[in-house]
Amino acid sequence: MNAPLPTPVRIRAATDARGRPLRDLRISVLDRCNFRCPYCMPADQYPEHHPFLQRHDLLSFEEIERLARVFAGLGVRKLRLTGGEPLLRRDLPLLVAKLAAIPGVEDLALTTNGVLLPRLAAPLRAAGLQRLTVSLDALDPAIFSRLSGQRGDVAEVLAGIAAAERAGFAAIKINCVVMRGVNEGEPLKLAAHFRGSGHLVRFIEYMDVGTLNDWRSERVVPSAEVLAQIAEHWELRALEPGYRGEVAQRHAYLDGAGEIGFISSVSVPFCGECTRARLSADGQLYTCLFAREGFDLRGPLRDGHDDAALAALITGRWSLRDDRYSERRDELRGAIRDRVEMYHVGG
Repeated sequence: MNAPLPTPVRIRAATDARGRPLRDLRISVLDRCNFRCPYCMPADQYPEHHPFLQRHDLLSFEEIERLARVFAGLGVRKLRLTGGEPLLRRDLPLLVAKLAAIPGVEDLALTTNGVLLPRLAAPLRAAGLQRLTVSLDALDPAIFSRLSGQRGDVAEVLAGIAAAERAGFAAIKINCVVMRGVNEGEPLKLAAHFRGSGHLVRFIEYMDVGTLNDWRSERVVPSAEVLAQIAEHWELRALEPGYRGEVAQRHAYLDGAGEIGFISSVSVPFCGECTRARLSADGQLYTCLFAREGFDLRGPLRDGHDDAALAALITGRWSLRDDRYSERRDELRGAIRDRVEMYHVGG
């Protein structure tokens, strides 16, 4: 007879130096990816034989599960699996099943480029994955190919979305990073394509995450510009946030054809309501997407710390959190030269 699964250690819910609770945890399961998107893992910086993490450096599924249970005991209610490309991690449905069984976790999601969904959507759904987000920066095949570092085919991503629909995933989020001079003409096409589908397209301002993506402010397309573009074709109304810390500003089509969303970290920062922590594939805790360094949890975990000790480490780190980079971008950008790369913490 199997022993019962441990319940999360219950400690007073963690809050940071600005009173923000810890509610969301993004878990990177590996740092590798089959694309080379210029805003995340540009091909000239990450060639074919780039030395990514080795297997022994990665947290095991059992280690991820244990840390997730500790985070749940501190108030985390939402888990999202990321990468790199998380579907490249072997036997990923086994991890999903472990995380789906954690008491207190109300939302279990995953972000992917979608290419491997035809094979994995059904097993992931059966394992307990509740929601999917698919990155899709363009419908035009040539633009999509450029934005994937010449490694992607938009038809494969659309096939992945179709496979996810067949597997039972509803209201899939479609993420599009908009870059001036690259794909600023694509939002209207994406909005038209997914209107009435039940899926939610979200347009994301190009951010200065990391130090290797050659970010320049003139490449940012403000969300207000994209919204105006779409509003010329369909009437929209703004929606209230669905929960504290929701990053997307949502708008509904007045004709009932669904919603679109905007993530405006550059033009309208939302640091004040940020409830997210990020766990990298090698067990580093990051309290901000723009952090310079992480806090090691893999070492204490492998050194034998019990759950209460791990919870105390996490609470202590979170309590010191004062991050609000997006609100201070102009002030800090020149001063902070080294920031964690997006692929390492999953965006």
